[in-house]
Amino acid sequence: MKRLLDFYHRLLTWLLVATVAILIVPVTMQIVSRFTGLIPSYIWTEELSRFLFIWMVMLGAMVAVREATHFEVDVWPELSPRAAARLRIVSNLFVLLFALVFVYWGVQFVRFGWNQESELAELPMPYIFLAWPIAGLTWMLFLGEAFARDLRLLYSEAAP
Repeated sequence: MKRLLDFYHRLLTWLLVATVAILIVPVTMQIVSRFTGLIPSYIWTEELSRFLFIWMVMLGAMVAVREATHFEVDVWPELSPRAAARLRIVSNLFVLLFALVFVYWGVQFVRFGWNQESELAELPMPYIFLAWPIAGLTWMLFLGEAFARDLRLLYSEAAP
């Protein structure tokens, strides 16, 4: 299971890199067309950059939950391994609550936009709205891994 999660994490990381790289093109086209007459002003670039930005943020949040760099504030003094595991479990329960909200309302969002198309590029909107429930499900998957790791540490004999 760990190898599958590692592969999924690498895939998400590469999708994030690709999204950022592709996002550079329409944003650059917008800037150049706005301040020079070198290229015509394309309206679709604004819509494409907005959709790529949505996916970039959601992919980044998914990767950050796996790497434990999202939703985490480091204000506690140095804790023992078991105390740190307890604190992570409590913190991850709140993240799990967010994940459940993203899944439930994300599905509602997709259902709402099921027959909608974007105005300019005429893209099916569910492809954009799917970012929310996919993010929530991915968070739940990665949180399951974190809960298992912390519970193993919490109940191990060797940990102080």
